Amino acid sequence: MSLTSFLSKIWSGIKSIFDKLPYELQSAAHIAVVITQNIKNFTDSPAADILTLLIPGDIDNKIKDWLRAKLPEVLTALRLVDSISALKDPDEITAAAVKTIQNLDPNVQNAFMHDLSVLIAQEISKAQNNTLKWSDAIYIIEWYYQHKYKQQADISAG
Repeated sequence: MSLTSFLSKIWSGIKSIFDKLPYELQSAAHIAVVITQNIKNFTDSPAADILTLLIPGDIDNKIKDWLRAKLPEVLTALRLVDSISALKDPDEITAAAVKTIQNLDPNVQNAFMHDLSVLIAQEISKAQNNTLKWSDAIYIIEWYYQHKYKQQADISAG
C-alpha cells in the first residue's frame, strides 16, 4: 500500500467522524480556521477594531462575544510578546500578537497557527457548553482545513 492511499484512508475515516460530530463542534472547527486565516492575512486597518476584522461576522452573537473576550486572553497566555502583559485594551493585545505571529518563520507560523486554531476551537466549544479534547481537535482542525476550508478557498479563487 502506498503512503498516498494509506493517508487517503485515514482522511476518509476522519471525514466520516467529522460528518457525525455535533453541529457545534463542526462550527467550532470552521470558526477557528477562519479566525487563524484572518490573523495570517491581516493587514493593519485603522478604520475598524482588529477583533471585528478577525472574528467572522456571520456567527452566533454569543460565540462572537465569547471570542471577543477570550481571544485576547489566549493570545496573552501564549506570551508572544513580553509587552503584551502590560497591555489592557483587547484590540491592542490582539494587534501586538498578530504582528508577532506574522513575523514568525513561515514553518513556525504554520505550526503555531494550527495550535492556535485548536485553542480557539476549544474556547468556542466551551462557549457552547461542549468539550473538545486537544487530541481530537488536532485531527478535526487539520481535516477541516485541508478538506473543507482549502477547497472552498480554491473554488472562490478559481
